[in-house]
Amino acid sequence: MKALVFSRKPARYAAAMVAGALRPGRGARYGPLSLRDVDPPDLPGPGWLPLRPRLSGICGSDMATIDGRSSRYFEPIVSFPFTPGHEIVGNLEDGRRVVVVPVLTCAPRGIDPPCALCAAGHLNLCERVAFGHLEPGLQCGFCESTGGGWSQEMIVHESQVVDVADELSDRQAVMIEPTACAVHAAHQVDAGRVAVIGAGTLGLLTIAAVRRLSPATEIIATAKHPEQKRWAKELGADVTCAPGELARAVRSTTGSMVIGNQLTGGVPAVVDCVGTEATLTQALQVVAPGGTVHVVGMPAQTTLDLTALWHRETILRGCYAYERADFETAAELVASSALDRLLSATYPLARYEDAIDHAANAGARGAVKVAFDLRGERR
Repeated sequence: MKALVFSRKPARYAAAMVAGALRPGRGARYGPLSLRDVDPPDLPGPGWLPLRPRLSGICGSDMATIDGRSSRYFEPIVSFPFTPGHEIVGNLEDGRRVVVVPVLTCAPRGIDPPCALCAAGHLNLCERVAFGHLEPGLQCGFCESTGGGWSQEMIVHESQVVDVADELSDRQAVMIEPTACAVHAAHQVDAGRVAVIGAGTLGLLTIAAVRRLSPATEIIATAKHPEQKRWAKELGADVTCAPGELARAVRSTTGSMVIGNQLTGGVPAVVDCVGTEATLTQALQVVAPGGTVHVVGMPAQTTLDLTALWHRETILRGCYAYERADFETAAELVASSALDRLLSATYPLARYEDAIDHAANAGARGAVKVAFDLRGERR
């Protein structure tokens, strides 16, 4: 079968870092990602099922890996070679169409009894991501044992599948997993006013989720490109501004004063959907004393001045993945808000360099989400 495979090749990874720094997405051409003929993964035990992906999205963590920007934190919880892709809608052998909860928790790993966090339903906080009868891997798409969505076939555990309603299209279904991330973030935000930094896929979905779950919340959003600004307004932002104008927008809505680069007041909650040094610094500048910065976008290794965190008793809170219930809410939100509109383009695996270039430069090209279409692929 055909699959995109990411190998452990340090020289190619270094080349990807250089190429990706020159143009986002260029790591696909010069890095350790390649299209190969491979055997389907073996079923490691009871409860495992073959899955044939139909559509599989390209997300920010995929792009960070391909362009050599991912943190070395992930090295012990990734196994090589792996096939990327964790935003997946596909078919099981019995014909069911499902989306995948990709986090590899205690149940897929055959760990019984499960860790306390899995037992409590907090799948995103599982303590056993490198143990059990699977190779290390935070999720499908970063684990050698399971394969990933950028292939003609992979394997999933029965605990990972969520049936897709007949009335949902494949285009809607492939948006459920990233929307579940946004729903999980929106559940954490409990404030009358929130600033959302970033209007890529995750930022836009977070705006939609906050608007749905907290209708009265005032949302201030940063958007770099004209189409992103349009989408942000359409999905529920009350105020949109260029990234460099966030402090001014927050001052205008809150009546804060400014000392140097720091607002004296600010918004009680900031959701950073980018996760860079610049955006985290900006988040700390506009969050109110005692407020919370929610980091939803996957950060790379950064250098950050945390003086304001200490002085203003700010909470810096990570927000990773989701719980299973978030998928039900996400499916409803995708359908009711027609979030499949954000799927701008699909590509076959053979055009993976074009697909990744499009995804990496989506905002500048007026696009949002890009995915691989496996429906016409034959083994």
